[in-house]
Amino acid sequence: MKQALGFIETRSLVAAVQAADTMVKSADVKIMDFNYVGSGIIAVIVAGEVAAVKAAVDNGIAVAQHLGEIISTNVIARPHDEVDKLLEEEIDGGEENGESTN
Repeated sequence: MKQALGFIETRSLVAAVQAADTMVKSADVKIMDFNYVGSGIIAVIVAGEVAAVKAAVDNGIAVAQHLGEIISTNVIARPHDEVDKLLEEEIDGGEENGESTN
């Protein structure tokens, strides 16, 4: 289980990429997902220690808001194990079911 998850959702690919870059450079977090939601909306999800995730999201917002529209942001401290399972299934892309991405 991750200690915290941070989310930034933008309506700009450039803003999302810049937010992701800023988040990983400004705090000890890892990108868990970079999700193309649709209609130009992109969500970036990072994970790490609670304070690091909060700092990363704050820094990502500060940079991304100058490049595109911020749709929403959130930090979830101590997410439940079931939330982690949702992210793992999304990232694995069905590999556990015998499907291969190769």
